[in-house]
Amino acid sequence: MGAVSAVVVVLCLCSLGLCAPPTQPSGLEVKKARGDVPDQLLEPAPEHEPEPTSQLSDFDNSYNYILSRLADIDQAIHKLNVGHYTLDIKVSQMGDRLSRIDGKVIELEDNIQEVDKHSKDNRKEMGRLEACQKGRRVGYKCYLVYRNFEDYAGASHKCMDRGGRLAMPRDRREQEAVADYVKAFYQPGNWPVWLGVNDLLSEGMYLFDDGTRVSYFQWRKHFLSSQPDGGRRENCVAMSSDDGDWWDHYCDRTMSYLCEFDDRVAL
Repeated sequence: MGAVSAVVVVLCLCSLGLCAPPTQPSGLEVKKARGDVPDQLLEPAPEHEPEPTSQLSDFDNSYNYILSRLADIDQAIHKLNVGHYTLDIKVSQMGDRLSRIDGKVIELEDNIQEVDKHSKDNRKEMGRLEACQKGRRVGYKCYLVYRNFEDYAGASHKCMDRGGRLAMPRDRREQEAVADYVKAFYQPGNWPVWLGVNDLLSEGMYLFDDGTRVSYFQWRKHFLSSQPDGGRRENCVAMSSDDGDWWDHYCDRTMSYLCEFDDRVAL
């Protein structure tokens, strides 16, 4: 093959991409070929090893532990605050309920007092009606004997509970009417009944059961037993049913009693 043929073959191969351009030596290889580069530079550089990570110090561990514990405490405090708030709401609600209950109790007490007042008023009205129907009417007063045995204080309370007082004859007309009624009530017997007369406040100063001064008396007068004769020992007055005379007695003695009631309807 001639030179021309060789060149033609080479051009064909290059056109087909089957030939490569000649490689140029690097500058380092050229200097190495000439001996311009030291042998130390020709040795490959050692690979860089990463520095080992150091362990956390004891201080860092303690610090992190304290931080974690503080976070736990903060969370616990938050829970306590939530619980305290919830409890405060419950206590407030309970207080409101107790206030409503107190209001109901007060209302109930008022109702009970009102019922009790009506009951007392009814009892007093029934006592007045009973006295005026079963007993003796004198003017605007009605009198009624009760056979139950009571001491002076007990008899006084019983009369007031029924809406009246122990009988207080203030003049001869009332005295004679009461004496006639009591005599007829016990006839033919003779029984004493308490009147609303006493000298408990001061010896010899007789007062009616309502505290007013007694101006009319019907003491028993007899040469054997004139009244009053009890001195400081006998301070309460009773009427004898057979003649209507007054006697002083021990106030703790028990006997029947005579109540009077104000009946203004008669006026």
